Amino acid sequence: MAEQKTLPTKVSVEQFLKTVEDETKRNDCLKLTDMMQKITKEKPIMWGPAIVGFGSYKYKYSSGHEGVSCIAGFSPRKAAIALYIVPGFKNYQEHLKKLGKHKTSGSCLHIKKLSDVDETVLKEMIREGYKDKKEAIKKVQV
Repeated sequence: MAEQKTLPTKVSVEQFLKTVEDETKRNDCLKLTDMMQKITKEKPIMWGPAIVGFGSYKYKYSSGHEGVSCIAGFSPRKAAIALYIVPGFKNYQEHLKKLGKHKTSGSCLHIKKLSDVDETVLKEMIREGYKDKKEAIKKVQV
């Protein structure tokens, strides 16, 4: 079985974000870090070389594959900032309608910049996604 590549690292989130070349994207990522830390009450940690994550959980698939992942996070990609809303978007369709300019794929929400979206809606999605995942983890552990 292949080893998991995206794991927590000791790299400083602040140092990583300083490497984001686009000033608008860097500032948005700093704001997202603060926003997500306040919402999750978790310290930001680098996951792999490019994901800022908050909280963690262990998973195991029926195939036997297991690993660990962040509960919420984001990554400043070249085309857009990818936000990881772990439960996906099935229960967030009304939020997405109100959010503003975005794209989704799997559990990723892609935004070009924070000014393109309604931050109140975004915060609500992060808060609810984090809470939903934490509740799902508790159910599995019981």
